[in-house]
Amino acid sequence: MILIRAIGLMLLLLLGTLLPSNASEADLRVVIAKFATAANFPAIEAVVRELAASGDPAVERPLAALAEGSLYVRKADSLVFVGKESGDGIELLDALTGEGSGEAAKADITKIKVNNTLRRVIRDALGTLTLGSKDPAVRIAAADTMFKTPDAANIEPVDTAIANESVASVKALLEQARAASILVSDRPEADKLAAIALISARGDRDAVSLLTSVEASSEGAVKDAATAAIADINSTLALWDAGQNIWYGISLGSVLLLAAIGLAITFGVMGVINMAHGEMVMLGAYTTFVVQEVIRNSFPGLFDWSLVIALPLAFLVAALVGLVIERGLIRYLYGRPLETLLATWGVSLILQQAVRTIFGPTNQEVGNPSWMSGSFNIGQLAVTWNRLWILVFALGVFAVLLYVMKRTPWGLQMRAVTANRRMAASMGIRTPWVDALTFALGSGIAGIAGVALSQIDNVSPNLGRGYIIDSFMVVVFGGVGNLWGTLVGAFSLGIVNKFLEPYAGAVLGKIVVLVLIILFIQKRPRGLFALKGRSVEA
Repeated sequence: MILIRAIGLMLLLLLGTLLPSNASEADLRVVIAKFATAANFPAIEAVVRELAASGDPAVERPLAALAEGSLYVRKADSLVFVGKESGDGIELLDALTGEGSGEAAKADITKIKVNNTLRRVIRDALGTLTLGSKDPAVRIAAADTMFKTPDAANIEPVDTAIANESVASVKALLEQARAASILVSDRPEADKLAAIALISARGDRDAVSLLTSVEASSEGAVKDAATAAIADINSTLALWDAGQNIWYGISLGSVLLLAAIGLAITFGVMGVINMAHGEMVMLGAYTTFVVQEVIRNSFPGLFDWSLVIALPLAFLVAALVGLVIERGLIRYLYGRPLETLLATWGVSLILQQAVRTIFGPTNQEVGNPSWMSGSFNIGQLAVTWNRLWILVFALGVFAVLLYVMKRTPWGLQMRAVTANRRMAASMGIRTPWVDALTFALGSGIAGIAGVALSQIDNVSPNLGRGYIIDSFMVVVFGGVGNLWGTLVGAFSLGIVNKFLEPYAGAVLGKIVVLVLIILFIQKRPRGLFALKGRSVEA
């Protein structure tokens, strides 16, 4: 008997939970049916607002379909459906559940028309509905939408959402959305002043945009408060803008470091003006393209590892090409810098034409792995993942190269040859092979630089041409052959470039930097960090 009573009680509770739901669905269907009799856009807008006022997530389907122009009325019975084109007819879906309801000829149904004003109303309505989503990201998006498109009708739904919100960060965004809606309502002046203070604390450009419109449409204390808040936000944004420029400069500096660090070795140790250095960068980028093509066609699941696979291959391809160039051409031209410049310039043209012949003259597609896609914000500072990873990679390459130069026997031999070639040769160091391996190392590093640059620049036969002049500027400014000088020079020139660009433009900014470097070299001919040694100082 006790068991029967328990089962009966459970059934009653279950019925109690189901009945309101069924009643709610019936009520929603009555409201949706009003679309069939809505004669104009204001009447359709009234139905949209009535559906939004229900707060039921089920109305997202018909509202989204209406915004997309896929909500229809069947002429035979005036029922409303979501429609999808299917051949010559329209597949009909239930407006609330999405269940199939057969097909209809286009002549048997009427599309419910919308205009841009209605689309904005629907967008705001959908934003209000998503306030109750279980996903915090959806609630954040809804709060952001309502902040950017404030409406006095949003105040009550947002108040309810704030009362139910358990995530502090989402709650703060909801409070800002409520403040924005208060500013366009007829609430008392005290409420609007409190709303301005809250929006001022947000401190971003969206806040400035909103407060600017409030300033233009208000008077008295509200107008004065909006003006003061705009001034405070703009002063804060100016500091963030300076920080953004510094980040852009560091990002550019990491690119310059990758492009120049190999040149610093070959130019410093060998005294060779290698105009084909940019083409080594290009070969690394094209190696990345080939690796990704193979992975796309044969092993698509490994795409996120494509750059990791491409790095050693790019190093080997560029290093081998560099070794061939040194053994086949440059070793006959040591001590004749003008001839090496002309010879390597010819090699660069040959390599460019070879790549055009093999891959074509157009840009090639090199994709970003998922871990290098997207961005994130630190305050008002926007940071993209690909630029951040390139910075980390550039510093990693620098650290490894510094270790090789300072802590390995080969690095010791390279430094000995740099300091005094004749003395190093008399001590048994095979300087020709040091030259060959050094040139190969510098070329290989340029190749892995190409892997990184393929993520932020067009992969084309002209890729290296855009970096060769900047690389020479970095090497000369930092001190020929000095790795620390290359590091400081790359980041210094990157930051200076980014601060000059807003005032002088990209091209004129580079010209100004070049002039400044020329003036600097007049005072310090050996750059920031000059190498020491008898042959260097001779």
